[in-house]
Amino acid sequence: MSKVSGTDFVPGTVHLVDIDGDLDVKKSMGSVILRPAPSSNPNDPLRWSKFKKLKQFFLLFWLATFLAITVNWSGPAWTLWTIEWNCTFDQLNISSALCFLFLGVGCLFLQPTAMKLGRRFVYLSCTVIMIVANIVGATCDNVQTYYVVNILAGFAAAPCDSLVEISTTDVFFQHERATYLSCFILALYVGSDVGPAISGFIIDTIGWRWCFWLQAIMFGCILVVEVFYMEDTTFRRDAGNDDSLENEILDQIKSRESKDPTGVHHHEVESDLQSIDETIPIRTYKERMTLYTTVYNDTRSWLCIFYRPFFMISFPAVIWGGVVYGAQMMWLSLLATTQSEIYSVSPYYFSASITGLTNFSPMVGSILGMMMGPVVDKVTIYLTKRNGGIMEPEFRLYMMVLPLITNAAGLVAYGIGSVSSSPWPVSVIVGQGFLGFAMSSSGTICLTYVIDCYHDMASEGLVLMLFMRNVIGMAFTFAIQPWLTRDGLKVTTWIMFALSVVINGSFLLMVLCGKSFRRWTANSYHKYSKPDFGELFKR
Repeated sequence: MSKVSGTDFVPGTVHLVDIDGDLDVKKSMGSVILRPAPSSNPNDPLRWSKFKKLKQFFLLFWLATFLAITVNWSGPAWTLWTIEWNCTFDQLNISSALCFLFLGVGCLFLQPTAMKLGRRFVYLSCTVIMIVANIVGATCDNVQTYYVVNILAGFAAAPCDSLVEISTTDVFFQHERATYLSCFILALYVGSDVGPAISGFIIDTIGWRWCFWLQAIMFGCILVVEVFYMEDTTFRRDAGNDDSLENEILDQIKSRESKDPTGVHHHEVESDLQSIDETIPIRTYKERMTLYTTVYNDTRSWLCIFYRPFFMISFPAVIWGGVVYGAQMMWLSLLATTQSEIYSVSPYYFSASITGLTNFSPMVGSILGMMMGPVVDKVTIYLTKRNGGIMEPEFRLYMMVLPLITNAAGLVAYGIGSVSSSPWPVSVIVGQGFLGFAMSSSGTICLTYVIDCYHDMASEGLVLMLFMRNVIGMAFTFAIQPWLTRDGLKVTTWIMFALSVVINGSFLLMVLCGKSFRRWTANSYHKYSKPDFGELFKR
């Protein structure tokens, strides 16, 4: 473990706020230290203008939203398909499980591809695959072909589960992460909620095949925009960038021989022109719009990047994040599986279209949960200032108390409220709305926490977390219908209530022991985060 000025380096524990204002480092908002520190390369995405960053973010937000729609819209069509394709609900359930499986597989395969050939290449390729998947779906006439559709769609949608989060860390700084990650989590849940709501009306008016055709057309439009406007954010940073910055800060604190803290260091990095290396040419539009790029790619072999996430299986923060994030798939699967059978019978007697509209309640909850992102960032900065400018990743976790409460309350209101024949606002507005809030906000918190804990292995940590999430989602999708058939909605709801309290409430363990866990993994982290660690196939 590294030591500087008598202070142990614990992964994730960093100086984020310059309390005295005398540190000669790049800062934003007057005192917040920019992490990671932007390089002198004018092509560094961290140096992009705010407008350019937001343009890239906007494109990825809508891509993620439509990818989520594609893998979650089909619920209202299931009854029709059991008749037209002469299949069972269990067979259709297998198709959903296959989608979850290939979301996880896609994360494993596409992440190293993006590191080698660029994020842009993966986004463009997956958009094309999604167009093909929807064309096949529009002409589908049996459940076996629909399995193929879900395999293709799951694989193509994988970037919305992991790569968009990495793209966020490419262009935004540590003190901004929760804000923008929360927006991507929102995109996933909005897509999951809007898809079934809209598809019900399309099915009732022009037929289920048009659900596929309209998505194929939409992805075609997205592809055109991507080709001409989406830039690649791949950038190779020096290994140990954060450690080097922390060394510099600690040396300055020790010597107090800082330079004048006024001037450029108090402005956004886009105005920090003095530290740019003017000998490095700025990439032209044609160079930025190539299909793939290797200029700033990862120098390790594809296979090395592929298996490196599994090195982090011994890191408690990553496993905790994967379990908490994966649990959200349980609640999402509960809604998808039970909505039709709850609202189509007594005492509600909702039509298929009205049942689909109930998905707007969790969507509103997700939007409110997204607003937790900026709140988490502000709370973290506040607690950091109270801690002498030193940020602990566990500061992110204090806000987990809200999804803990709303998740448990939402499950009771939805499940027990329905069983008790309570008025529909209890299960729809309170139940589904609270669940939407909890799923959106908890995902933001645990993703940001893991990135903060192990920034140099953020990509690997996210891939392992999201692989775990999708495996949990796949397993639960297989299990939920037999579970409901055996125990009924009331017993199932109370068991899931207990699970939610235990899983989401485990943030208290991480608040108390998280730093100790990070200290225990420090040696492994410093070893694993070395660029050539695990490389078996040298160039």
